[in-house]
Amino acid sequence: MDDQTLHISLGKARPAAAPPPAEPLTGALRSFRGDPEQPFLAPRGIWLCGSRLLVSDTGQNRVLIWNRLPESQQEPASVILGQPDAEATGRQAGARASSLQYPSGIWSDGSRLIVADAWNHRVLIWRRFPERHGQPADVVVGQPDMTGNQPNIAGIGAAPSLRSLNWPYGVYSDGTRLWIADTGNRRILVYDQIPDADGEAASRVIGQPDGSSREYDPAWPLWPYSVRIGPAGELAVADPQAYRILLWPRWQDAAHMPARTVIGQPDLAHNGMNQYGLYPAAHTLSWCYDCCFSGSGLLAADTGNSRILWFDPLPAQSNAAAAHVVGKADFTTGSENLDTVFGTEQTLYWPFSLCVSGGRMAIADTGNHRIMLASFPPVT
Repeated sequence: MDDQTLHISLGKARPAAAPPPAEPLTGALRSFRGDPEQPFLAPRGIWLCGSRLLVSDTGQNRVLIWNRLPESQQEPASVILGQPDAEATGRQAGARASSLQYPSGIWSDGSRLIVADAWNHRVLIWRRFPERHGQPADVVVGQPDMTGNQPNIAGIGAAPSLRSLNWPYGVYSDGTRLWIADTGNRRILVYDQIPDADGEAASRVIGQPDGSSREYDPAWPLWPYSVRIGPAGELAVADPQAYRILLWPRWQDAAHMPARTVIGQPDLAHNGMNQYGLYPAAHTLSWCYDCCFSGSGLLAADTGNSRILWFDPLPAQSNAAAAHVVGKADFTTGSENLDTVFGTEQTLYWPFSLCVSGGRMAIADTGNHRIMLASFPPVT
């Protein structure tokens, strides 16, 4: 086996009690570590778009773009955003149209780019796909202008509004609408059109009774970190504080109806890590920070268990078991250290995000400071 290639096992789901060895369905997953002179530091966001790879190199306050999918383990980026050049990695003094502080979620259709600039409490939009290092964004959401960077515009303790954001970690668009996981305000903001002017107000809110509330209610997302829309208009929200993913059959219903299906918990009232079990199982989650629709199912970045779970088909009932696991040999191994004493080339360590597109899968393997790439579904 080439030491740059990771083979992932996808084990069939089984009851949590007395699990038999899984029959492996194996695909090749290779590691990518970024620029050889300045490799990744805790990357938390990832996106595949045609032949492009986009990565939020979160620990170095920048977004990196490769205009073609890298073929080697290390390769300089085509475009760097948030920093003036490849050498700069620190936090910049003050917010600007060209700066980033702890970027997270990414979305692009190949023509536009949207980035959750989490620690500047804003979302940045490039109306045309960036072509040069340090290219400034065109539009800011969550702040009145490109220099604002306080939570809810006025600062800590300020009430939210439909124009403000507080730790936004996730973004998603269907090409027309924009959804933002406004994490610190415990809500999802929906824009009926991708904003084209600074500081635009959201069209509606999911998870709170109105645009100025920030209530803590287990029936709604407690810490929504990522938001995804499925092929039939389904809504999935990764809610790591309650160790769950919330599912709605129609995103339009989510503004007035709690989630119909819960992944990782038996119902909306429960919130135990691995459902208070000593070890994970096929139906449990620990700090799940992202998810991704794929075909008829859903992939979950089960971050705290250092694995990816594949629910196929999409669960119609709460507490469903995953069909397959990626990054572990079975469903009951969850430690990032227990199975890595001989190296990390065949495992994952705190994967924060993932993306599937065009028959490929990319995983932000955050704890290992790298990206993992593979064909998906795996070729056997």
